[in-house]
Amino acid sequence: MENKIRILIADDHAVVRKGLVMVLRLEPDFEVVGEAENGRQAVEMARSLKPDLVILDLKMPYMGNMTIEMLRKLVPHTRIVILTGAELTPEHLDILATGVDGYILKDVEPDELANALRAVAHGEAYLHPAVARRLLDRMSRESQASPLPAVTLTPRELEILKWMATPATYKEIAEKLYITESTVRSHAKRILSKLGQPNRAQAVLTAVRMGLIELPE
Repeated sequence: MENKIRILIADDHAVVRKGLVMVLRLEPDFEVVGEAENGRQAVEMARSLKPDLVILDLKMPYMGNMTIEMLRKLVPHTRIVILTGAELTPEHLDILATGVDGYILKDVEPDELANALRAVAHGEAYLHPAVARRLLDRMSRESQASPLPAVTLTPRELEILKWMATPATYKEIAEKLYITESTVRSHAKRILSKLGQPNRAQAVLTAVRMGLIELPE
């Protein structure tokens, strides 16, 4: 088996942490390397352990944009996933703008959580559909006076873009379309370039605003 995905869990509720550990340890490609109970401890442990992923809860002590900024600075190769049950607020949407790699709600099914973590670990961004819709509404309100430039995508790029709006990984998209994963990634790279976006989640949101695709139900 290839190297396991090393994960640090940060949540101030011990029961939640232990539950996550139990769920993630059922996956053979995951390894939980540590547990932190606040944002400050998460930064210290991430700096020491250098995990592939840090799962952060939003509502815990010493948490916020500063924690994410410090993680970005001290462990730039570690990907950040927000896992929260808190109701979305403008502050939470601001955190998305800081460049987190994934935003998942705690009512997600274990299989979907595992797939989302794998996607993020392999360089893809993951945004829960409910969060995507809230963020899309906010983006639309903030940019009504700034029309988006026209973008032309090939039929294949548009097809792949529609799949990018789903939780499917690039590998799964490749299997659905009977092409190689490297081909999907090449198309995705061109899509991001044409849309002028840094990652998959932002590209999908921009494409929805442009009317190129619709978010799946």
